[in-house]
Amino acid sequence: MAEPPYQPDHMPEPCYKRVVIKLSGEAFAGDLAFGIDPDAVHRIAGEIRECHALGVEMGIVVGGGNFLRARSAHDIERATADYMGMLASVLNSLALQASLESLGVQTRLQSSIEMHEVAEPYIRRRAVRHLEKGRIVIFAAGTGNPYFTTDTAAALRAAEIRAEALLKASTVDGVYDRDPKTEPAAKKLARLSYHQALSDRLRVMDATAISLSMETSIPVIVFDLLTPGNIKRVLLGEQIGSIIS
Repeated sequence: MAEPPYQPDHMPEPCYKRVVIKLSGEAFAGDLAFGIDPDAVHRIAGEIRECHALGVEMGIVVGGGNFLRARSAHDIERATADYMGMLASVLNSLALQASLESLGVQTRLQSSIEMHEVAEPYIRRRAVRHLEKGRIVIFAAGTGNPYFTTDTAAALRAAEIRAEALLKASTVDGVYDRDPKTEPAAKKLARLSYHQALSDRLRVMDATAISLSMETSIPVIVFDLLTPGNIKRVLLGEQIGSIIS
């Protein structure tokens, strides 16, 4: 039985009316080494439901890293690996959609690769109309083209639907001046410019995604998805993670 729609005790005012959230595929694996952990997806869906209850219009892009990191595999060419990654993102998107709808949240799944049995084709005007009607739109299969990441897909969809911000919910807690995994002295940058992210090659997102966000003047907020409540904190204006603007 589906749970009743979430009704918060009070309705704080969010900082953004419409956003695109890029969710890390790795977070969908939870404690597993591979695949989808239903408990992890359900937790993320619960947080998204709370944010949706604030009145925020949300588009969501999910990566596929919990299924595929095949670009370095010598026997799989880049284009093929990218198409495999797009299909992995569809699997994650279906899991998220099912979990959200079990919580009483209306969703629509749109895919850049046609698969009419499970998803609508991506149509910008239809996506915007869904958002206006209070539905969460999940954008699956990246841009539908190889050589473009799901980060780029998120930046593109944010531009197309005129989102006010792009929220990159990752497995790291922000942008660092160096790789914190290999450099213990690395410092987290609370704010940085698009130019700095590009010129310093900080690798928080691929260059195409950052360039597109710069061209459309959409701020990118990078934060840790694994900390419960962080999505809502960002929407309510708390200074967590890093802001690229």
